[in-house]
This record gives sequence, structure tokens and C-alpha cells, in this order.
Amino acid sequence: MKPVYRGVGLAAWVLAISLSPVSGARAADDGVWVPLFDGKSLDGWEKVGGDKSVWEVADGAIVGSGQASMLVSTKGPYKNFRYRAECKINDRGNSGLYFRTTRRPSFSDGYEAQIDSTHRDPIRTGSLYGMCHVYKRLVEPDAWFTYEIEVRDDVWRGKPITRIKVTVNGDELYEYFDFALSFKEGHFAFQQHDPGSKVAIRKVEVLELPSK
Repeated sequence: MKPVYRGVGLAAWVLAISLSPVSGARAADDGVWVPLFDGKSLDGWEKVGGDKSVWEVADGAIVGSGQASMLVSTKGPYKNFRYRAECKINDRGNSGLYFRTTRRPSFSDGYEAQIDSTHRDPIRTGSLYGMCHVYKRLVEPDAWFTYEIEVRDDVWRGKPITRIKVTVNGDELYEYFDFALSFKEGHFAFQQHDPGSKVAIRKVEVLELPSK
């Protein structure tokens, strides 16, 4: 059974929904992947939000727990790129992988790729929150998975758009067209959603793409 996808608003379009594996051609890198996390420290990252929120490094991964907050990469801003990370969320946990966000974001600043397997919020991993929603559980709780996002500004049928491809564990789910050009450029961040959530992230990398 395929996931349910739901777009929001007239300024957006979802194109080429697919659950087949990404072709080998997409696996070839045309540039250099740059690590944003050294696997040992939070150098290059800054917490924004609740004092009782905890971000730490354990077993080679960034781990977020406690009160709501954001952990923001101080590198950037970035505009066109491929971005990937390995993530893990606990049972009933909720988090998000943010891109093109501000240096001091709230939960509504920037695009959010949802991280959620069994939280009471039914919008699951693979979703672009508020834009394109996946309701099928693609990833089990407490299991590592690979998230990859490709973002680039383009022109489609004479109209400027931002194209966003979302891939989970090597399966390209869809390409989303944002005609509203909601967020022009920005930083990467991770969300600590609530005290019941615990998210882990490792192997965070970015590959910048040339502007057209």
C-alpha cells in the first residue's frame, strides 16, 4: 500500500511520486560532500530555545532530549544543495530536519522534513511539514535511517520555483514544487519537539549545487 500524500495550498505542486529505489546515476557525486558534524563535539552547532533542552554527543551521534528547542548549524547560509543525515527517533518521539532556516529559528522558520514514526501527530517521516504529508510509517522507531534532501531554485514553464526532492533510505519519495518560494536560503537545524522525544543524528553532510 502506497503512502498518502497531501499538498497544501495553490502555490505548491507535488511531482513524480515514486517509491522505487533511486537509480544508480543519482548515486554518483558531482562535487564534494562537506561534513557538518565531526562525530565528537557540537562545534559548529548552537542551541536555540529552552534552557532545559539537552543537546549532546553520545556514541558518535548528536542526541536531543528534554524541553523544546532547535540545534542550528552555524555554517551557511546555503541555497542550492544536497543534504543528508542518518537519523533515529524514539517511540512516540517527534523531531524535524530543517533547511533554509534562520540562525535563530522558531518551529515555523524554514522547510521541515519531518522525523516521526509513532508520535500522536500522524504526519510521518518523509513529509515536508505543512506542504506534502506522508501518513504511512516508512521507518520504525529506534531504527537508524538515511534522510536526503535535494533543493534547488529553477524555472518551470516560465515560473520560478524551488524544487525539493525527498529521499528516505535510498527511496526517492517525491519532488515537490514550491511556487511560493517560501524560503530563499538559510541554515540547517534539528528540532527537539517535546520532553517525550529523543532524536539522534549522525553523518550530517552537505553538497552545494551550482546556481543556474
